[in-house]
Amino acid sequence: MTDQLSLIVTGGLGNMPFAGVAWQVLHYLEGFRRLGHRVFYLEDTGAWPFDPERGIVSDDAGPALAYVRRMLKRVQLDDAWAYRNAVDGRLHGASEERVRGELECADALVNVSAVTVLGEEHLRVPVRIYLETDPVLAQIEIAQGDERTIRLLGAHTHHFTYGENFGAPDCRVPLERFTYHPTRQPVVLDWWMRRRGDRPPRRSFTTVASWKQTYKDIEWQGEMLTWSKDVEFERFLDLPRRVSRPLELALAIDDDDDAITRLSAAGWDVVPARPLSDDLDRYRHYLRFSAGEFSVAKVQNARLRSGWFSDRTACYLAAGRPAVVQDTGFGNILPVGDGLFAFSTLDEAAAAVEAIESDYDLHARSAAELAREHFAAEVVLGRMLAAAGLSG
Repeated sequence: MTDQLSLIVTGGLGNMPFAGVAWQVLHYLEGFRRLGHRVFYLEDTGAWPFDPERGIVSDDAGPALAYVRRMLKRVQLDDAWAYRNAVDGRLHGASEERVRGELECADALVNVSAVTVLGEEHLRVPVRIYLETDPVLAQIEIAQGDERTIRLLGAHTHHFTYGENFGAPDCRVPLERFTYHPTRQPVVLDWWMRRRGDRPPRRSFTTVASWKQTYKDIEWQGEMLTWSKDVEFERFLDLPRRVSRPLELALAIDDDDDAITRLSAAGWDVVPARPLSDDLDRYRHYLRFSAGEFSVAKVQNARLRSGWFSDRTACYLAAGRPAVVQDTGFGNILPVGDGLFAFSTLDEAAAAVEAIESDYDLHARSAAELAREHFAAEVVLGRMLAAAGLSG
């Protein structure tokens, strides 16, 4: 059992007001709070506010501030947060004096997704946790001598990563300069679990994804490694013809009509992701009442076998929804074959979906049990704090 700690969690709620990001940050805030710790949320990313209503970057911080307030009210942190507007440098929420006091008395700072470049004021905190939710890119940049990335990580005392397969014989992610502690996404289970009287799930396996993202592409050892999913989805285009369950993709696809036409012709149902990303409860409802998840991974994680596992998939499991997801090396760490399946080929993907079809109730129960054992926020975060030397 840990003594009560004063924790500062830095995140990007106002900069990235999307449901997947919000649920990720809220799981950390609520998980630490349920462990009995004192939690303060700080957003100081240096990025301009994002207006969630118009879907654009804006010089008006009002909509972003309203969004941050709504999110933090969900975890009873109405009066324990601060947001710095990068446009004019003004602090909203807590005062400058309050923030200085929080930094001076904090036991640890947890930099979720490393969205905050730590400055002198943050270096007062004795334990500064770099929490990497998207591995691979930073490790390659460090191996290439990128000074900006080296400074970013070097400002932290402890480095945690969702790359749970780092250092394994089949992992090709270069590891230099820093020691990485494995961790995974915490999930507040009761936010996702099925309730008595819930209607049965739909027949469709679903996922929520961005189709094409190239701004984090990087070349490594003569190979272009994209941060995008479209390349991997194309490899499994024929899957709907091989399985009896309908497959649906909620995609942020930027009006790529050719891709939508190809997916639809191959038997995929395609719906827009934006309505789900804009509404936390609608996003959660979509996951909870799907039959399960089918999804691929970004090329960087699939090719180099980092062991990365999706926040979204962990939420499907917590809802008792089986998942069939592309193997990134997580099959070396998590139990697969009951409720959770890892695939690398089209044949493996089809076999996994049909295995779930053969005894759906068994795999639904197994999914929920796997979430309880491996993703419960109190367990995941308790281990992380212990690995950072913060156990009582």
